Amino acid sequence: MKSLPSPPATLHPRFDAIDAARGAALVAMAIYHATWDLGALRLTPENYALTPLGRVAAHGIAGSFLLLVGIGLVLMNGTRFAARRFALRFARIAGGALLVTGATLVTDPSSYIFFGILHCIALASVLALPFVRGLPAWAALLGAGVVLAGPHLVAADALDAPVLAFLGLGQGTPQTNDYVPLFPWFGLILAGIALARYGLPAFARTTLGAWRAGGRIGRGLTFAGRHSLAVYLVHQPVLMALFTGLVSLTGPHPEAGVREFRSLYERNCTATGGDSQACAKAAICVSDAFRREGLWADRPRSFSAEERARAQGLSQGCYEAAEGTAPAP
Repeated sequence: MKSLPSPPATLHPRFDAIDAARGAALVAMAIYHATWDLGALRLTPENYALTPLGRVAAHGIAGSFLLLVGIGLVLMNGTRFAARRFALRFARIAGGALLVTGATLVTDPSSYIFFGILHCIALASVLALPFVRGLPAWAALLGAGVVLAGPHLVAADALDAPVLAFLGLGQGTPQTNDYVPLFPWFGLILAGIALARYGLPAFARTTLGAWRAGGRIGRGLTFAGRHSLAVYLVHQPVLMALFTGLVSLTGPHPEAGVREFRSLYERNCTATGGDSQACAKAAICVSDAFRREGLWADRPRSFSAEERARAQGLSQGCYEAAEGTAPAP
C-alpha cells in the first residue's frame, strides 16, 4: 500500500472541517465533564459519567480528539518541519498539563491527574515526529496497530511502578481522575498520522475539504477547534464553579448516593454469608429507614455511638424482615 503524494506547499494549512470536528469533540468533552461534575457534587442520583455507558463515551471522545491530534501534526509539519510552531505548541500543551497536575494536587490529592490527555498529547507529539516526517506512511499505520495492541500483549506487575505508570502496560489502573497512558492511546495519534498522510491530498480536493464555516454554530465550532487548549483548560473550572453555586442553593439530589449505597450494602451482606435475595431487599429497606430516621448522609460522615447502634439495629431488622423472620423496622 502506497501513500498518496504529500500535500503541496501551497495548500491551506487549516481545514475548517477539521477545526470544526475538533470543536465538536470539545463540546462532547464538556458535556461529559458536566455529567461528571453533576455526579461528583451529588446533583444527580448517581454519577452517570462512571457508568459503563459513560466510560464508553469518555473513551470515544478522547479517542476522536487524539485521532485529530495526529491529523493536526501532519498539517503542521507535512511539507516541512515547522520547528518554531512545534516548539511553541509543545510548550503550551506541556505547560497546560503541568497546570492540571498542580491544580488537581491541591483540589483532589488522592486522585490527582499525573498523566491525563494533555500529558499524553505532549509526549506523544514528540514521539510521533519520525512518523510525520522521515518514516514512510505505512510505518505509522503499523505503529498504530502495535501500540493499540500493546496492553493486550504486555502486562507486567513491574510496570505498575509509579514512575512507569504513564506507559499503561501494568496490571492495574492508578487512582487518578484522568488517565490516558501511551499504550494504547498513542496508537490513535499514529492512526491519525497515517490517515492524514494517506488521505489529506484527496480530502483537500473534496467539497468537505473546501468547506468554510458559516453560521454561528459552524464558526463557533471552528473557533473552539482552533483554540482547543484554552477551551479545554477553562471549561472545567467554569463548570465546577457554576455547579458548586447551584448545589449550595438547591442541596444535593434527594436520591444522590442511594443506588451506590444499596449496591455496597448488598455486596457486603452477601460477602458475610447473607442470602442474595434477602440482601437485595434489605438494601432497599435500610436506605429508606436511614433517610426516615435522619441517619442518611449523601457523603461519608462520622456517627456518634448512639447513631451507630441505631443504624446497626435498623440494618439487622431490615435483614430479618427480608428473610421473613421479623417485621420491617
